[in-house]
Amino acid sequence: MMEPLLIVRNLRTTFPVYGGLLSREIGRVKAVDGVSLKIDRGHTLGLVGESGCGKTTLGRSILRLLEPDEGELLIEGKNILTMGKRELRSMRRNMQIIFQDPYASLNPRMTAGTIVGEGMKIHGIASGKSLREQVVKLFELVGLPSDALGRYPHEFSGGQRQRIGIARALSLTPSLIVADEPVSALDVSIQAQIINLLLDLQEKFGLSYLFISHDLRIVRHISDHVAVMYLGKIIEEATREEVYSHPSHPYTQALLLAIPVPDPARRKKKSSLSGDVPSPMNPPPGCSFHPRCPHMENRCKEEVPLPREITPGHKAACHFAERFG
Repeated sequence: MMEPLLIVRNLRTTFPVYGGLLSREIGRVKAVDGVSLKIDRGHTLGLVGESGCGKTTLGRSILRLLEPDEGELLIEGKNILTMGKRELRSMRRNMQIIFQDPYASLNPRMTAGTIVGEGMKIHGIASGKSLREQVVKLFELVGLPSDALGRYPHEFSGGQRQRIGIARALSLTPSLIVADEPVSALDVSIQAQIINLLLDLQEKFGLSYLFISHDLRIVRHISDHVAVMYLGKIIEEATREEVYSHPSHPYTQALLLAIPVPDPARRKKKSSLSGDVPSPMNPPPGCSFHPRCPHMENRCKEEVPLPREITPGHKAACHFAERFG
């Protein structure tokens, strides 16, 4: 059996919180709290959860754009957390990111062609005429005209700017791409075009995606596996079919019930989810979801539920997961 492209083991990323007259450290925010997951080659893992649950921090920690406190990050069998700057720079060719805001992620003073070709120039892949030819090919690949190379980001629409971001991510021929809410800032019609483009590119180049989103409809369309994140932890993980047909955690059920149904004649159950995600600086004792859980029992307040296999390949961190699946 082929080894997964990405293996994450017990990853933790925290941020200091300062206070007082001397601005001393008074605590730490547990943004990513002991996450373990894997992504197979050519597959997509959809990472879902509410805003503030740690999805973006996890994605950036995997790429070492943020430095984790501890854990293991194995990409193609190599632990990137133990790499020095030179080795990490070489490894970065294999892992790229597509940002949420297609405008803020592009340098407004650089032309689209320069933005896409910058990585290839830095890594010594191409220069001069060869660089321009490769950039033209990338533009054609993502559906942009070659005569757009000399235009600046503000001259493109939102969807076109995101295509530039995708071309930039592809320029170094990566094996892993972290797509951080790549369509949330786009119109619905454009969202479908970008998602289909990502799927086409995956099929053509065998790419693996970590697809971060709060939109469960899009995640269902693009993902092979789904991981549900809450307050820095993965609380449920399974194949797409299992998560959507047999959710085994009350939080996952609440997220699925919150998906809008585009049919006014069809009645649906209301989500029982209320309140906001607690502070990751001071998480609740026991199960972190228990203050919002409609099925909470005394055990939930005292004992932290560990992820366990409910059915083959389907894990959930809930004391009573068998009741819900």
